[in-house]
Amino acid sequence: MCAGVTPAEKIWLRLHESLQQRDAVAASCCFGVGGWWQNVPHPASVGREAIAALLGPILRRSQHVRWDVVTASFSEHRGWLERVDRFWIDGTEYAVRCNGVYEVEAATGLITEWRDYVDLGEWRSRLAAAGPLNA
Repeated sequence: MCAGVTPAEKIWLRLHESLQQRDAVAASCCFGVGGWWQNVPHPASVGREAIAALLGPILRRSQHVRWDVVTASFSEHRGWLERVDRFWIDGTEYAVRCNGVYEVEAATGLITEWRDYVDLGEWRSRLAAAGPLNA
């Protein structure tokens, strides 16, 4: 008999869909009220409004977003995702390899913390040709 979908996998599927739809507000609603997202080593964006503000510029600027999962592991309340995050801006694809770990609150099924590990220097150098994200 196959195991069911864990809360951690369920919320990932919801978040992933929101990101592909380029909807920062819907993505932020996958987090608990005090949830946070951290692009390590930078400080965390805490709360839904801050998470939407973090994700909004890249999602708005992109014509298409696709996050390809390379490897995934889910326990009941934790997910680990090795990904290639792809953003198409002005017809050009910008991709970055990421490793994300997140925790899910049992009572709500929402994300309490998300930690993304990525070489931000590599990402910024690739994205530099696209110009400012708020343009």
